[in-house]
Amino acid sequence: MQGKFEGTNIAREDKIIQDWINPLFTDMYQIKMTYAEWKAKRHDEESTFELFFRKLPFKGNYAVFGGLDECFKFLENFEFKDEHIEYLKLEIPQAEPEFWVYLKNLNCKNIVLSGMKDGEFVFPDEPLLSIKGPFSLLQLIESPLLNLTNFPTLLSTNATRFVLWAGASRCVEFGLRRAQGPNGAIVASKYSYMGGFIGTSNVYASFLTGCPCLGTVAHSFIMSYEKEDDCKDSRMLDGKDLLVEATKYRTELGWTSTNMGELYAFVSFATGYPKAFSALVDSYSTMNSGIKNYLLVALALKDLGYESTGIRLDSGDLSQLSKDCRKIMTETGNKYGHDFSKHVIVASNDINENSLKALKENGHEIDVFGIGTNLVTCQAQPALGMVYKVVEFQGTPRMKFSEEVEKITIPGSKSVVRIFDEAMKPQFDLLC
Repeated sequence: MQGKFEGTNIAREDKIIQDWINPLFTDMYQIKMTYAEWKAKRHDEESTFELFFRKLPFKGNYAVFGGLDECFKFLENFEFKDEHIEYLKLEIPQAEPEFWVYLKNLNCKNIVLSGMKDGEFVFPDEPLLSIKGPFSLLQLIESPLLNLTNFPTLLSTNATRFVLWAGASRCVEFGLRRAQGPNGAIVASKYSYMGGFIGTSNVYASFLTGCPCLGTVAHSFIMSYEKEDDCKDSRMLDGKDLLVEATKYRTELGWTSTNMGELYAFVSFATGYPKAFSALVDSYSTMNSGIKNYLLVALALKDLGYESTGIRLDSGDLSQLSKDCRKIMTETGNKYGHDFSKHVIVASNDINENSLKALKENGHEIDVFGIGTNLVTCQAQPALGMVYKVVEFQGTPRMKFSEEVEKITIPGSKSVVRIFDEAMKPQFDLLC
């Protein structure tokens, strides 16, 4: 899964990261501890912190690490600006003037970060990131590093689970309108792509990251067409009236009860995208109107040398509808000597793991799943619970004790060695 972001537009992403990730993006107790440590002259003591999680998400067997990309950008651009200092002076008025000079000169150039790469399979209690450097600085970056890795890791893991359940079908991220704010939407698009999705509907995420952008048409476009005059300026293609050509097939095939407003909409959309015509077919009746109107336009386009791409289902029994649509597409194509059997069937409609399992059991003809809410909000488990603990201070291993056994930490700086068998299949991880 590594190497997914080779096409990332780093300059664009850096700008966005700098806009909202800065040294103030932390918890106040980090700042207050830093001042106390500075006064005690302990702020520069060498220490090691490790970032890890205790329990696997989604009651699964693995997680997929994500967020390293953003962590690097945050560390590389770490700088207290004048306006940050002025704000903190109001919050900690008792701080000595020299402390603000210390913060102003603070940067992350000398810290050492090691650990997992984006896209690595990871497991509980393993150090996903190990950070060595001055004690106070490593405390200051705790909350940002947790924020920048928790959701990407959860999202990447969630995406791989959807991809596995989808089997031979592909998955596209459709979650912009349901994501947890603008940043949640961008992160979901990026890390679902790393998790195996083939693209996103989010145009801005595509602009920032280079992730493929996909999308067609909504119900509102189709339902806005009612009379023939609505497509008077969008029915001519290569000197032919596409509506007239489609209507000829409508009469010939005996499909005279299809919704004409829907057909006007399809014709209008097809003249705009003759090389990539696809249609949402459930605005009125999938089998009695939508799929038939799609085929009427697809036949008319074929006569002009254009190949349509497919349909989207957004309601109803997706399993049965996909089978019925595949059947009528294949039969209609064969009737005129065309191969319409490969036209893509996309399905959306609040898809989750359970619905994918049911579709797999019942059988279906869906090529692509558009997955939104249940992916981008990680509804099955909304948070991962990554933690960040000191494991060495002044060269001495440190261990956190707790009445809760699972919260006791393993002391000392650690590394992970992945063991493979002769066939290069991973067997287990060794914590060293």
